[in-house]
Amino acid sequence: MSEAPLIRLSGVGKNHGSIIALREVSLEVDAGEVLCVLGDNGAGKSTLIKIIAGLHRHDAGGYEVAGEPVSFGSPRDALARGIATVYQDLAVVPLMPVWRNFFLGSEKRKGLGRMDIDHMRRTTRAELGEMGIDLRDVDQPIGTLSGGERQCVAIARAVHFGARALILDEPTAALGVKQAGTVLRYIVQARERSLAVVFITHNPHHAYPVGDRFLILKRGRSIGYHPKGEITRDELTALMAGGAELEQLAHELQSTQDSDAGAAAATALTKEAERLRPAD
Repeated sequence: MSEAPLIRLSGVGKNHGSIIALREVSLEVDAGEVLCVLGDNGAGKSTLIKIIAGLHRHDAGGYEVAGEPVSFGSPRDALARGIATVYQDLAVVPLMPVWRNFFLGSEKRKGLGRMDIDHMRRTTRAELGEMGIDLRDVDQPIGTLSGGERQCVAIARAVHFGARALILDEPTAALGVKQAGTVLRYIVQARERSLAVVFITHNPHHAYPVGDRFLILKRGRSIGYHPKGEITRDELTALMAGGAELEQLAHELQSTQDSDAGAAAATALTKEAERLRPAD
């Protein structure tokens, strides 16, 4: 009998009053794997991440950690089980040095309650180095780092404090190409260190190079759940972009066109829909 995955959701649902935020969503992610959760705004990604992180309790279905059913009451409960969440709007103090942010809320102390600053500096430098993050100076304010570097510091911090699973909330959303590449590199490094990673994103071009499994959400429901060997990047993009919807819009534009611009837009949309349509 094989071991249970580190995180498993089975038919999970969540309602906010009469609004269905999530319905019958299932997923698995184990140590040394990256699960990418994709979807546009309103797809249910935020609700899903809050359930896994312990901010929300699910209303239906099951949530297991290492085969044990759980129902977290707070993020602290999830963290106690090794599930750490790094949100897009990082909770950092920009004017404080990197090492101070690294230990924020978990300061190392010595005699008479004084902070052990030397230990925290050394540890921060060593942990960042283990993740391949080469900072000029851990005493520099964290606000002077790039967005990608700040994300990577947050990932290294979670690893240091015992995370077995990392939930990453749109870590590349507001980054340029180079910075996004830096974050993706550290996601791969986290996987190589045998962490389970749940990577929330709306960008299939960021997800596909690092993902082992892909869950696509739309309006709170799963419209696809595939291991990497069963889906191409073009097929993943088509599911995300909605090739059929683009084709329908092209037909609508064609039928109502009253200008050359309208015809050109319809033609462009038709070509894009054909490009995104998965091969039979």
